[in-house]
Amino acid sequence: MKNYDILKEFNVLYIEDDVNLLKNLSEILVDFVKNIYTTDNTTDAYKILKEKHIDVIISDILIGDKNGLEFISFLKQNGIEVPFILTTAYTETDYLLDAIKLKAANYLVKPIKIKELLDSLYEILLPVYQEKELLDSTLLFKIASLVCESKQLEVIKMIVKNMDDEYTFSLSYNDIMEKINISKPTLIKLFKDLQDKEVIQKLPKRRYKININKLEEKFLNSTN
Repeated sequence: MKNYDILKEFNVLYIEDDVNLLKNLSEILVDFVKNIYTTDNTTDAYKILKEKHIDVIISDILIGDKNGLEFISFLKQNGIEVPFILTTAYTETDYLLDAIKLKAANYLVKPIKIKELLDSLYEILLPVYQEKELLDSTLLFKIASLVCESKQLEVIKMIVKNMDDEYTFSLSYNDIMEKINISKPTLIKLFKDLQDKEVIQKLPKRRYKININKLEEKFLNSTN
């Protein structure tokens, strides 16, 4: 049985020029995915892709007077490699060969069945989710090797859970203390220790970044 909860870790871009379909399907997907970004044209879709991290694109094949396949091809030519699901009316099946050439993850015929769409999203994102879980566990283990107190380990777990694909995270002391029973002085000391070790780098606007190279170096030194 598929666990659709994993979809809550991912962002989806949905491109559809049928406004009613766009609204209805996005209102369903919002309950299953992390964020659903919607647009009825390729110009805005490109802007969203440049500004947001998108894990999957769902796109109609014909978007107004534009061809969705040409848009996907344009993205690939510009180095934007995002898995995509194409939606189509029965009369547009001639595009199937082009979809295969562009390595479409799936090709759904309208009217779209929500279970079929969720299954398709699940099959695309499960390997990504599993890889992220493995990476998170590895990072957690390596950072945990630098600390020893149980409360500190809980904080490290929270940090890893909240980091993005670039290993950055935004957590205030209050955010952490609301979830973990830890004193502010202990928390400040933990962050200072990790910054002194150069494992965590402080960024503007209360953001932090995990220094993967330095973490690897510290971990290797601690095991030698």
